[in-house]
Amino acid sequence: MSAILRRMRQAAAQRFSGSPPSSPATAPSAPTTDGRALLVAALGAAAFMAFAFMVDPAGDVLAGFVRILLVRDTLITDYIGVGGIGGAFFNAGLTTLLSIACYYLCGARLSAATVACLFLMLGFSLFGKNVLNIWCTVAGVYLYARFRGDPFSVHINTAFFGAALAPMFSEILFSTALSLPVSLPLAVATSLVSGFVLPPVAAHLFRTHMGYNLYNMGFVAGIVGTLIVAIYKSYGFVPAPVMIWTSGNTLVLGSFLVVGFGALIMGGILLDRRWLVGFKTILASSGQAPTDFIALAGLGATLVNMGLSGLVGLGYILLIGADLNGPVIGGIFAIVGFAAMGKHPGNFTPIIIGVFLGSLAKPWNANDPAIVLAALFGTTLAPIAGRFGWHWGLAAGFLHSSAALAVGALHGGLNLYNNGFAAGIVAAVLVPIILAIRERQAPPQSGPAP
Repeated sequence: MSAILRRMRQAAAQRFSGSPPSSPATAPSAPTTDGRALLVAALGAAAFMAFAFMVDPAGDVLAGFVRILLVRDTLITDYIGVGGIGGAFFNAGLTTLLSIACYYLCGARLSAATVACLFLMLGFSLFGKNVLNIWCTVAGVYLYARFRGDPFSVHINTAFFGAALAPMFSEILFSTALSLPVSLPLAVATSLVSGFVLPPVAAHLFRTHMGYNLYNMGFVAGIVGTLIVAIYKSYGFVPAPVMIWTSGNTLVLGSFLVVGFGALIMGGILLDRRWLVGFKTILASSGQAPTDFIALAGLGATLVNMGLSGLVGLGYILLIGADLNGPVIGGIFAIVGFAAMGKHPGNFTPIIIGVFLGSLAKPWNANDPAIVLAALFGTTLAPIAGRFGWHWGLAAGFLHSSAALAVGALHGGLNLYNNGFAAGIVAAVLVPIILAIRERQAPPQSGPAP
């Protein structure tokens, strides 16, 4: 038992340092990702910034960007509704490029987790993360690294995944209940403390869901955010609910996404002539974390998987007639990013269908904002379908469609990865039940022959 727990702790630590598990099949001695993967993320960020100036005049882009920096970011705050398409996409591109610069400057060991983290940054910078509010949480993780005597590069994935709590900084700083001399140091201190505690809590809570929730940091940020919000509420400070949700931009945004996902697919095909072999390897994987598709199947096949997964997510949105906006694109990019480390169309599609079935059996519609996001972000439970079968994936999605709507009140909307929090709870409850049923159904082991 102690050996099993030791291996689980090692896997969790590797997961959050951006390293793959120490398995001969998936862990080469060299870094799993070369600079080309970082270049892909940088090109995506640059494309966002270029698109910003294509759709809006430069003056409108910059004015919208400033408005985004000064807004309270409690879920759901669609930056397109705050700063326009140009301002939102400029913020997303710039925030991601600055994050990439941090990876480069600290000499971080690159992996599929890096790719997932940066694409997540790109998507969430359309509705919650911005150039102003992410840095204190990142700095808190940096202080933890110094406290431990570790290089920051070891914890950098945790730092930028941990920017899920970025709205906490904006909510406190721009609170109308506090004066600036009070709100500024309070926002900084709260974000630093939350960042400082994320690495040890993340390594511990990974064991709760055993890698069946790919958004472990969402689970962690939900726990930490719930505790911090509870403390603030006890002193009378309650986060104000926000609902900014835009519509009417499906054609222009959808066209941009189709071109981008097509470029990922073509880039993967051109990079690796054997991409199809690698893609079949990806489809055969359960996706249980930590899984590094770049180490397992190569960068070319992974890019193809990312592009195809993005098209599947976009296709679902168009099929149900939902709005295409900042939060929805963030959900699609969560699929794309984690298609480098756990998701593929074979294991996340049952989750989406399960959420859709939940919308038919419950008093809401499939294209309601919260349910749309539950379907996209709920794909974090893809390893359940990949490991135990599509029918359990349907069950996980069905349960998640309820859980995702209930947990937001606990953290006051200050955890951007709300679905990761809900999915952690679903996985922690459902997976042991599945294992117990499978153990009961397994044929008895025959003893040794006399």
